[in-house]
Amino acid sequence: MIGDRWGVTDAETRRHYPCDDVVPRPAWQAWRGVTVDATPDKVWPWIVQLRLAPYSYDWIDNLGRRSPRELQGLRDPEVGDPFTATAGRPIGTVLSVEPGVHLTAKLVGAYMSYVLRDDGESTRLLLKLAARNGRALGPLIAVGDLVMARKQLLNLKTLAEER
Repeated sequence: MIGDRWGVTDAETRRHYPCDDVVPRPAWQAWRGVTVDATPDKVWPWIVQLRLAPYSYDWIDNLGRRSPRELQGLRDPEVGDPFTATAGRPIGTVLSVEPGVHLTAKLVGAYMSYVLRDDGESTRLLLKLAARNGRALGPLIAVGDLVMARKQLLNLKTLAEER
């Protein structure tokens, strides 16, 4: 499918993600990944901080509000917490979390898992999206998400590497 992969290996698309437990037979799915030149303990606080803002193209998905560029000292998310916020309004729901390892959430009919894989001095930040419905719209959604998720992961990478 067009737009279903960016920055991931074939092995990373075959691995099990926590969202696979929620959507075992997805109508569509997509994977994104980036290597962050920082250890998982430097990356995880930025995943936690997704609760404040989307960290992609702020002028589109945050109504022009800039996503915070400094850590706010948030506690780890818990199941049932809002997943993220746009223009200061909470959206989505945290479904499962293992601090420092993964965060899985639901947002507008899509399920997503952010997974940190420790590679020693670096971290693979992987994102898988899956949906139960929307097979016909899947390619369109995947292409749109590719643009936004790529920007988000690259922003998180930059922020974690600067810390």
